[in-house]
This record gives sequence, C-alpha cells and structure tokens, in this order.
Amino acid sequence: MTLAITDRSRLRRLHERGHFDRPTIDSILDAQPQCCVGYVIDGRPYVTPTLQWREGDHVYWHGSSASRAIRASKGAEVCLTVSILDGFVMARSGMHHSVNARSVMLFGRAFVVPDDQKEARLSAFIDGLWPGRAAHLRPNQPQELKATTVLGMEITEGAAKIRTGGPQDDEEDYALPIWAGVIPVETRVGPLQPDPLNLPGVDAPAHLTDFRWKA
Repeated sequence: MTLAITDRSRLRRLHERGHFDRPTIDSILDAQPQCCVGYVIDGRPYVTPTLQWREGDHVYWHGSSASRAIRASKGAEVCLTVSILDGFVMARSGMHHSVNARSVMLFGRAFVVPDDQKEARLSAFIDGLWPGRAAHLRPNQPQELKATTVLGMEITEGAAKIRTGGPQDDEEDYALPIWAGVIPVETRVGPLQPDPLNLPGVDAPAHLTDFRWKA
C-alpha cells in the first residue's frame, strides 16, 4: 500500500530521510497518539496539540464542539504532525549535533464525523490504546456526545521523516579528543497510580496492568 503523494516538493531539506510508503507512515501514527494540528483563523496560523488515532486510511482527532480549533478545522485544509524523539546525537561540533527521530506530516481537508458514527470512533480511540477498555466504561451521555466533535482526514498527502545512527562530523574533526555518540531516548509506561477515590475492592483490570507501550 502506497501513500498518494501529490506534492513531494514540500520535503526539501534532507529529503533522503523522507519515506512515502504507508507502512512506515502508519507505524509512526500508531506508535504516538500525541499530535499537533495546524489551521488558520482569520488569516493567522495556529497549532493545537491533541491526540490522534488511525483507522485504516483515515486519521481522527476530537475536541470540544465549542473549541475555536475544532470549528476552524471543519471542512478546512489542515496540517497534522506526529513526532517521536529516539535519541540525542552528540557530535564533535555544535553544528553537527542532531536528534534521532521519527515524524509524519499529513495534509488534507478535515471532515466532521457524522453523529451516528461518533460513538464508534471514540470507542475505537479508547480501545486502540487499551484494548477492551471501552466495554468497562459507563456509556457516553447524549449531552457529552453533543458537546464533542470528532474530525477526520483521509491519509492521501504527506510524508514521514526518519533519522537514525550516529553523528556525521567533518572528516578532520574525527581526530579531535571529543566524545561523540548517541544518548538514546525512550517513552515508557510507569507503574499505575490509583485514584484515591476508587471504591474499595476495585482493582485495575488486566488491560491496564498488562498495558505495555513504547513509542
């Protein structure tokens, strides 16, 4: 499966790090739920951090129906980005320091998920992170669903950018007595921290105690 790129010229700097295949792009989207969505209000650019999830050929995010970000994005061209920091690259000169990272930038027109599909999309969001959790929760109230807008975007234009490996110094700098290498960075899940208002005898379910996530 291949992502349909309509304008690869957007990726100009370090284009050799670009990836345009869907498996690579999907793997980054699926590994990191946090994203940033860029949009325009009254001719001024804004970027809002939020959470995204992918279902097949679409990426989704949600927010308050009263949110300026959500209202401005409805039916509009938006830019959605996801990035994962994998390491600090320590070189022999300041200018050659870098980071190992994976990122995705998608372009498209956001659409509003219809009301009759909204609850299913939100459940998919929850279960995508913690399989089986949606069934443990109380049903969403009608007023909660009314106050929430789910936006989607078809994955048709964009690219991934990936850097791996060690520093790339100037040839003459390799003779300098300066340590160089990589400081790895990982995102991991820590121990559960129970809410003190949990009812007595209510233990964490397996989909939380067994939860393992590494971006």
